[in-house]
Amino acid sequence: MSRKVEKITVDRQEGRLPQDLERYVQKALEMGATHAAVIKAEEIPVDERVTLKCQVPRCFGYGAGAHCPPNTMKPAELREILKKYHSAVVFTMDVPPEVIVRNKATIKERVAAYQKVYKLVSEVESLAFYDGHYLAFGFGAGSCRHTFCGEQESCRALEGKRCRFSLISRPSMEAVGIDVYQLVARLGWEIYPIGSGAKPEDMPKGVLAGIVIVQ
Repeated sequence: MSRKVEKITVDRQEGRLPQDLERYVQKALEMGATHAAVIKAEEIPVDERVTLKCQVPRCFGYGAGAHCPPNTMKPAELREILKKYHSAVVFTMDVPPEVIVRNKATIKERVAAYQKVYKLVSEVESLAFYDGHYLAFGFGAGSCRHTFCGEQESCRALEGKRCRFSLISRPSMEAVGIDVYQLVARLGWEIYPIGSGAKPEDMPKGVLAGIVIVQ
């Protein structure tokens, strides 16, 4: 698919940023997001306790991939980087709770749902890049190691090789310390904690989230 490519400007197209941000919101919705909104970078809650939960209790993805803790960006690093940005687009996607609850019977649906989030993030980030917001970057949901390479024996990037999905693979929001629950709740959208002991019939809905920090 061809793209319109904008000339790079000193201000990184800041004058048209509001219109671009709204276009990215609409793109997210068109691609299947349930909710999408523009937020300020300073409103993104980053907390070391989020990555602590990757270790206690230990997540199955901890250390298994290049984009999961302890191999990815630390919350303190992200916090400093966000000081250089002021605008982002965040979205959520509702999915049936039985898809989120870990069950072998729904593994195909679960993988497809997480892949959709990564593809959405990648598409919005790409749009921003070609619009001249060339320092845009995004985070997905869940472990990319298990979302894209669950049937592979290892993560190639951890072995110093090229990632099998280098343009779409990335850390999840939680992997870098973003408090997704708090962020979504602040926006007034529904989200529920679904852990390993959850039963689908007890959950009103499943929610996945992604974000693109634009400029």
